[in-house]
Amino acid sequence: MKENKVLSSVKDEELIKIRRDQMIKGALTLFKEKGFHRTTTREIAKESGFSIGTLYEYIRTKEDVLYLVCDSIHGEVKKRLEAVVDVKKPTIENFCNVITSFFRLMDDMQEEILILYQEVKSLSKETRSAVLQKEREMASMLEDAIRTCLPHELPKQDITLLANNLLIQGHMWGFRRWMLQKEFTLEDYIEKQLKFALVAMGIESSTKIGEG
Repeated sequence: MKENKVLSSVKDEELIKIRRDQMIKGALTLFKEKGFHRTTTREIAKESGFSIGTLYEYIRTKEDVLYLVCDSIHGEVKKRLEAVVDVKKPTIENFCNVITSFFRLMDDMQEEILILYQEVKSLSKETRSAVLQKEREMASMLEDAIRTCLPHELPKQDITLLANNLLIQGHMWGFRRWMLQKEFTLEDYIEKQLKFALVAMGIESSTKIGEG
């Protein structure tokens, strides 16, 4: 399920984007405060700045709104990762910059990531599958960064596992930050996780980690 399969009675694509962006912003605010199930479509419409009738011109159900929110979150992660992944610079420093940027992004978007984990179960099977596919795409981007920047080749399974480990470690900062901050700053956390990753890849780096 892609965004253009969320049906709209409006044909103006530019207007659809504007209204759905308003809707996503309003829904995120409410989902953070109340969760998906306790939020009504009427509240989403009000928070978005238009009537309930207008809301239903751009979506069919509340699940459509949740899908658009999930799609938006993944889109932002993808955009920011793509901005720092430089396949023309296959160096360990570049790998560290990519992972550092990813961890900092997870810190910035911790509430949004929590929404993904907490509410994706509320989606239908088809829609949930589409959202989980975007999660796989994020892991693939990390796999590409590992594969591109390594000075030697790792087995494919090792790359897959390491990329997924890094993905979850980024998410973990959001889930467990309330506890981890008693022991680590964000920069401490990034540096230690990167050192673990480099050891797992058979690399020793004297480069200062976490400056990207």
